[in-house]
Order: sequence, then structure tokens, then C-alpha cells
Amino acid sequence: MEETVQKKPNPSLGESFGNGWDVMKKYFLPLLLVVFVMGLIMGPTQIFQWHFGPGDHGPCNWRIPDWRLHNLGLIALGMATAVFGLFALAYAFLIIPVFKYGGRMMFVQAVRDTRPDFNMLVSGFRGNYLNIVLANLLTAALVMLGIIALVVPGIIIACRLAFVSYLVMDKKLDPINAVEESWKMTRGHGWTIFFMAILSFFIIIGGLCFIFVGVFPAAIWIGSSFASLYEAVLIDKGLKAVAVENTAG
Repeated sequence: MEETVQKKPNPSLGESFGNGWDVMKKYFLPLLLVVFVMGLIMGPTQIFQWHFGPGDHGPCNWRIPDWRLHNLGLIALGMATAVFGLFALAYAFLIIPVFKYGGRMMFVQAVRDTRPDFNMLVSGFRGNYLNIVLANLLTAALVMLGIIALVVPGIIIACRLAFVSYLVMDKKLDPINAVEESWKMTRGHGWTIFFMAILSFFIIIGGLCFIFVGVFPAAIWIGSSFASLYEAVLIDKGLKAVAVENTAG
């Protein structure tokens, strides 16, 4: 008999990770490809993380004896670093969110027992782009403000806004409405989200222990579990789950 995925899990930590495990087993290959693609998309941001110590003049640590050339070299290096930094910032806030939001929606599709549609990864560029970018910026800003305010408020805000990306993709909400709706939906589920995040950290650590390759199934399990929680809360709050059209084929 074909394995079926529980479509209406309870909004609890155990049920979410349990259903997430079932979803991972059924849709392992397409979700694994999602994780691979997301890894490639996130990778370029690491290129711009240069670290310079005293006397460093780039990767080769060149020594320039003439002080004027030395200053020109530092100026050129500073300008190059600034340009690369701007590119990295633009990439992080204008490109990555589209793939991130699309990837999370693919996990929701899997939870709804619909084969993930890879068009979803880039669908944000064709439509809903501004909402994705602004929602990501707004969420990041609110969490950062909370962290500045003694850290704990930042953790609370991060937990309460955990569904913003799903709502932007699933319900096509604008940034303000997505933030407000996520805040309403997560009322009473904040601790569940917090402990799921803590458990996810240890799942990733466990994946690293398996010669690094265990990180991929760990990431799939975590993504499926949070998507399961989102779907469960939709049902718990009496909201109609909006199925996403599969445009493949």
C-alpha cells in the first residue's frame, strides 16, 4: 500500500517532527534537490567574507615598502571591499529571499501531499517579488530591533514571525498583513516554535556527526517539520489552507 502523508497534524512539537519525518521519507529526492539548490544559492555570500589583520594586504599579504604605494593599496583594497560588500548585501536581500521563500513553499506542497514544483523556487521573480523582498526586510528589521532590546524580545519576535514567508507565498499577503497574520497565527504556539528551533539545532549537529552528509537529511527533516507546523496551525485556527497550483507540466 502506498505510504500516505498525514495532512492535518496537530500543532505540537512531536506531531510536527513526526509528520515532517514522514514527508521527508515520501518526498526525499525532490526535497534533497531543494536543499542542494539552496546550498548553492547561499554559497556565494561566503565569498565576500574577507578578514584582514594588521599588515594584511589581500590574500597574499603583500608588503609594499613605499608608504604612498602602501596607502594607495589600502585605499584600493577598501574600495574593492566596499564594492564587494554592496554586491553581497544586494544579493542577500534581493536574490536569496526569493529562493528561500520559494523553497519553503515547496516544503508546504510536500506536506499537502503534492509533489513539490521546482518552478516555485523562481516563481517570486515572475510575481510577488516586491512582497517577498519587503517582507524579508521587515522581518529582519523587527527581529534585529528586538535583539538590540536585550535579545529576548528578538527571540520572541522571531518565533512569532516564523510564518511570514509561508503567508507571503501561500496566501499572497503583503508584508504588513503577513507580519500581522503570522503574529495572530502563532499566538499560543510561540513556545512550540522556540523548542522546535532548539531541537533543530541539535538535529543539525547530529547531521554533522555523520561525515557532514547527514546535514542534508537533517535540513529536509527540519524544513518539513516547520511546514507541517504551519499547515497544522492553519487548521487549528480554522483558516482554509490555500493549495498552490502545480504549474509543472
